[in-house]
Amino acid sequence: MEAGPAPEARPLMDEQTFLDNFSHLNCPRKTYLCYEVELLVGENSIPLDEYKDFLHNESSYKIWERCHAELIFLERMASWNLDTELRYRVTCFISWSPCPDCADELVKFLRESRHVNLRIFAARIYERFPGYEEGLRALNAAGAEVAMMTFQEFEYCWKNFVDHQQDEDESFPSWDNLVVRSEELSQRLAGILQNQED
Repeated sequence: MEAGPAPEARPLMDEQTFLDNFSHLNCPRKTYLCYEVELLVGENSIPLDEYKDFLHNESSYKIWERCHAELIFLERMASWNLDTELRYRVTCFISWSPCPDCADELVKFLRESRHVNLRIFAARIYERFPGYEEGLRALNAAGAEVAMMTFQEFEYCWKNFVDHQQDEDESFPSWDNLVVRSEELSQRLAGILQNQED
């Protein structure tokens, strides 16, 4: 009996792309979103590696054709047809927190998908549009776990979503003030979620 074709390796993000887009030292225009899905069985979770990948927002010169990373992710997730009789945990590591419109779409998704628990870890807060605070609060109220990425999440992404070329054991190259900046953003997010003024 012949062996079938070897499974295709999951694409990984280039090291510099990760550092450029997730570091607090930069202010990139793109949004990257790394995601993974686990099947929840009692107190245990089973990673579903076929649903582990990353993506980024897409845009064209036509302003109305822009598509944020969260919307692309929701489209991708809809194509999976996850069994509504089972429970899943979806974890997203995103370079910018959701804008108000994306937060609204994620809230709609959560209302329609009671079988999915959503966790969002953001590298920085997207403050460009008015209403971002309300969007984050609505996501939290809809049951999403919304948090800022800490050293632990950055390192996890580095190990699980980034191509280290030859050295699989290459340690995460932390940038200046990562821990301090993450702590500041975590406190800021906590204030937003508690409906406090910045």
